[in-house]
Amino acid sequence: MLAWVLMVWGAVRAADGLRPNILYILADDMGIGDVSALNPKCVWKTPNLDRLAADGRVFTDAHSASGVCTPSRYTLLTGRYSWRGSMKSGVLHGYDRPLIEPGRMTVAAFLKSQGYATAGVGKWHLGFEWAKSGSKLEDVDYTRPFTEGPLSRGFERYFGISASLDMPPYVYLDNDRVTAVPNGKVTNSPSPRMWRAGPIAGDFRFEEVQPRFIEQAQGFLKDRASARDGKPFFLYLALASPHTPIVPTPAFQGRSKTNPYGDFVLQVDAAIGELLGTLDGLGLRTNTLVVFTADNGFAPAANLQELKGFGHDPNAGYRGHKADLFEGGHRVPFIVRWPGQAPAGTRCGQTVGHLDLMATCAEILGVTLPENAGEDSVSFLSLIRGGNEPLTRRAGLVHHSNNGSFSIRQGRWKLLLVPDSGGWSFPQPGKGLTAGMPRFQLYDLEADPAETRNVMTEHPEEVKRLGRALRKIIEDGRSTPGAPQPYDSVTPWPQIGWVQEFQD
Repeated sequence: MLAWVLMVWGAVRAADGLRPNILYILADDMGIGDVSALNPKCVWKTPNLDRLAADGRVFTDAHSASGVCTPSRYTLLTGRYSWRGSMKSGVLHGYDRPLIEPGRMTVAAFLKSQGYATAGVGKWHLGFEWAKSGSKLEDVDYTRPFTEGPLSRGFERYFGISASLDMPPYVYLDNDRVTAVPNGKVTNSPSPRMWRAGPIAGDFRFEEVQPRFIEQAQGFLKDRASARDGKPFFLYLALASPHTPIVPTPAFQGRSKTNPYGDFVLQVDAAIGELLGTLDGLGLRTNTLVVFTADNGFAPAANLQELKGFGHDPNAGYRGHKADLFEGGHRVPFIVRWPGQAPAGTRCGQTVGHLDLMATCAEILGVTLPENAGEDSVSFLSLIRGGNEPLTRRAGLVHHSNNGSFSIRQGRWKLLLVPDSGGWSFPQPGKGLTAGMPRFQLYDLEADPAETRNVMTEHPEEVKRLGRALRKIIEDGRSTPGAPQPYDSVTPWPQIGWVQEFQD
């Protein structure tokens, strides 16, 4: 009944011309400092992303929900933190079962109910139910369709890969089947051409994956431009680059004059240019909301020391990198272009997150989300349109690291509930590097955006206030106004011992 009501209301809104096409582009492991428009000290130029920024609105305080891939994607597509479900730390791999729960509303399912044509292209990394040929996780019958993938989560069309480009199986997925059954195997490869050993299909070449994704995305845009059904579209393009394996094509090798990672970033930029050129050439520019962002910060495989030797910092001065609670783990490039709606060439310093896509789409369409959907999502439509008031409907933005550690952000204050990075940068958890350090970390991001000075002893009241706020966000099952929602409290929480210290 709800879906029918939403569909009818969507048709009414369509008559008003208020349903934009939505193109959401997610780069993989790319730092905020890798886009030259966002980093004055960037040693290379990203002309296509710079043009997107000039034509749209840049959000300088935008965040993924996690320092690693899978939880960020879950949260982006559901508007709900992944740690409310079974994923308390780490990521999925190519053979793992679905993470998005059956019946859980996704952005794609919501927009489909509004009469949108929906498509996903690229890296899924949220699990499938593979047809099995044996008892082991990797025993897959590739001749049979898989289930509980994108087609079961609101996407009408899907083309991509199961997980990260360095994770087997190395096969293309077309809707619910592989395009070719694996007929070979690859062995482990060292960085930067880093991939894990596993089966590979005859039509799969690592360096061809990104161009193939762009071709598929362009094909979908062309199909929609020629369609006569009156439907707007939602295209979720999840690139597998510049994540490992770092495999720029020959045309881009050496282009950045730094290292292969820099070359791969420039290939990403060129691909975005191709895609936007297709969009514009098809006459779809005016009523299409375009978002470009990344799933988390850059990865150590980019070789930070080598890049610094060339004068480049992928995180533009922010501390840490992929996997961390520090800003470098989750502060990401975020550019929105929407002609006539987002004021061109402007910047917004308010805090937003990937998780806000769900509520923003709902406000654009004039629809109220159910209580059990988008529990952590807040619309930032007013900010897209040029406003600059803080988003107040969320109790705080929660960050989560690879090992399951938490931090919370409210305004200028950020509290880390661990003495370390929670991830892969110094001081790494479990390495004995935090002896004598305070148990928690409090940073004033207005005065110290690089997180160089822990001020918890000077502001114990902020530590207590933020700790209690985070505890409530966890226990309420949501961080936005509404009825408390259930969450998975059965799966062990690896880094939750602090919660007892913040009793009311």
